[in-house]
Amino acid sequence: MKLTIRGGVVFLAFTVVLPVMLGQQPAGGVPMFQVDPSWPKVPAKWKLGDASSIGIDAQDRVWVLHRPRTLPADQSAMAAPPVMVFDGAGNFAQAWGGNGSGYEWPQREHGIHIDHKGFVWIGGNNCIGRNLPGLQPISDDQVLKFSPDGKLVMQIGRASRSKGNADTRNLHHPADAVVVPRTNELFVADGYGNHRVAVFDAETGAFKRLWGAFGNKPEDLDQCPPPSLTSVPDGPGPQQFSIVHAVRVSNDGTVYVADRENRRVQAFTTEGKFLQQRVNASAPFARNLAFSPDPQQQFLYVGGGEEIFILNRKTLEIVGSVKGGGLLTGGHQIATDSKGNLYVAQTARGLQKLAFKGMSPPGR
Repeated sequence: MKLTIRGGVVFLAFTVVLPVMLGQQPAGGVPMFQVDPSWPKVPAKWKLGDASSIGIDAQDRVWVLHRPRTLPADQSAMAAPPVMVFDGAGNFAQAWGGNGSGYEWPQREHGIHIDHKGFVWIGGNNCIGRNLPGLQPISDDQVLKFSPDGKLVMQIGRASRSKGNADTRNLHHPADAVVVPRTNELFVADGYGNHRVAVFDAETGAFKRLWGAFGNKPEDLDQCPPPSLTSVPDGPGPQQFSIVHAVRVSNDGTVYVADRENRRVQAFTTEGKFLQQRVNASAPFARNLAFSPDPQQQFLYVGGGEEIFILNRKTLEIVGSVKGGGLLTGGHQIATDSKGNLYVAQTARGLQKLAFKGMSPPGR
């Protein structure tokens, strides 16, 4: 197989995605991946809209959240249910979701998370001022908790009820959420309308605490439609989040927050004390987050649009990046399974499975 190197970037055929080495390479190398072109196998009777998010359950099943209402009118009759489940080989397992009795399904599906008990958490980010085609003028100010077969368990917040960052009952266009097994707390990246991390009891829905960038009190600035920055200044950045797009909590209890428009990842204790940050002002950064599956979670994957950066999780040093020759364009949310495979939801560009292929040779 022919390998060429241009400007320090490794390009290898069409389906192999190799890490680009940046900074001090770890002694054991960094993860390597290969695109699985057969994943997933969507039943022929259905079509997927924009693929918004991906979650992995304890059985390594892959849960996909997509936006059926983004399909063109001539395909809308074939729209798949918004929640689709596949196994690691891409075989279809089940599907459900959408409007129903007793809950407010989001207008614009955004994030999905499967917690340690198998419950499914879903949020949306529709804001009324965007006037997106096919959507009602309803603000997604809630997160929903379902059983694995799609039965409602709980709703936190109500649609179009947000009163801002100090509101402890409602969210405001939440982008992402994750449940910490040790405490059964739900951490919400809240999000597009608010500028905070909000924490709830995952069993009762009771509010527990919140914080903003650097642990500050978040200020009210409803960004609807959301900003899209072409560049950010050097330095630590603003004292407020600008689109809290993803949140993950590591095994050692560190909370990582993707502050998308400020192009930075900030790390906190679970109580909201600021620890450190990584700013990457030169390129789109901090759209999404995932951990490597080793017990120490050595690597933090940070999606940036056309590439996925590989960070040393402890230091937040960028040690490599994954590029796919255009294959990763539009990466919106990412997830890893227990085998180290990396899954990418790419909105209008669909879904990708990057199969883990071991570690790069040390010192390469």
